[in-house]
Amino acid sequence: MINSQIMSHPVLLQGNEAMVEGALAAGCRFFAGYPITPATEISEAMSIKLPALGGTFIQMEDEIASMGAIIGASLAGVKSMTATSGPGFSLMQENLGFAVIAEVPCVIVNVMRGGPSTGLPTHVSQGDVQQARWGTHGDHPIIVLSVSDTWECFALTVKAFNLSEEFRTPVIILSDEVVAHTREKIILPNPEELEIVDRLKPTMPPEWYIPYEDTPRGVPPMGIFGDGYRYHVTGLIHDVRGFPTERPDEIVPFMERLFRKINQHFAEIQMVEEYLTADAEVLVAAYGAVARSAKRAVDDARSRGVKAGLFKLITLWPFPRRVLEPHLRQVRAVLVPELNKGQIAREVKRINQGATRVETLSRIDGRLITPDEILARLLKL
Repeated sequence: MINSQIMSHPVLLQGNEAMVEGALAAGCRFFAGYPITPATEISEAMSIKLPALGGTFIQMEDEIASMGAIIGASLAGVKSMTATSGPGFSLMQENLGFAVIAEVPCVIVNVMRGGPSTGLPTHVSQGDVQQARWGTHGDHPIIVLSVSDTWECFALTVKAFNLSEEFRTPVIILSDEVVAHTREKIILPNPEELEIVDRLKPTMPPEWYIPYEDTPRGVPPMGIFGDGYRYHVTGLIHDVRGFPTERPDEIVPFMERLFRKINQHFAEIQMVEEYLTADAEVLVAAYGAVARSAKRAVDDARSRGVKAGLFKLITLWPFPRRVLEPHLRQVRAVLVPELNKGQIAREVKRINQGATRVETLSRIDGRLITPDEILARLLKL
């Protein structure tokens, strides 16, 4: 992540506004979206700031079209983003799968709210965690990041664009209503202090270009249509030149490469933060706005003699199993508080394999889990 100690420029921002600053700093110059609570501030700010930088903002007719537009812009060489909430995220799933299989870099922000359907538009939830992993059909890899404060809204948006460009893949950022509308002072780095990654472009002439060839990193260079690199783009499984195929000897290597380009780079992709975990006897695994409540609860538990620690998930998918597993063998119990019926808790239980006790703390009424609620459970553990 970006070193928040290298500072220059203090501002008071909402989480949604900080995401806009992060996207612009990362080089985003195209945004297509449809207004939806609680993500609308992202669209509003983009509509003002993008044109001022020579970029393009389009309010689309719906979220299906929004996702299609950012795919098209990215194929034309422009870093692109959209933002939505649960109902709109549901509409984006088919085109999200298209971006995965066509290997089109783009960033999708989902500011989670209560659901299903229209649900609780103005209240917080974390109900889209499994949808972010499995919402689009078929076996596919995906990168999903979770933000828990305003600084992370900036820094992880930059990171999301970097990962998207580096691995030629859509990246999803899961925010939530509390994070999106919490206003905090952060200090924005100078542009030269940021690490910015751009997609690898081909060095050969257009006539020699093979758009989906394998490489040691599993990521082929991406030709830009405006630069003369014309190639076939399809949602069908395709050969190395982009044309549909039904040959097993072409299907299997293609699908394996899609997964390999993510799997062999877990160390670069999987991010967590640990707080007082070295000697912890009970562990809280949390993410998003709940991670802030959890950190306060850990401090309060320590003041009462309970050796608690916080394992904060930043990368939700691919799930950072190898980092969590040693803690599962160390602690007496793990508490997973989240604003759903246990979506990440299921993943923790899946990898736990009986190593320790895993308990859940769920809230689904649109209100944030408080530090006192987490503390009460820690004291019982």
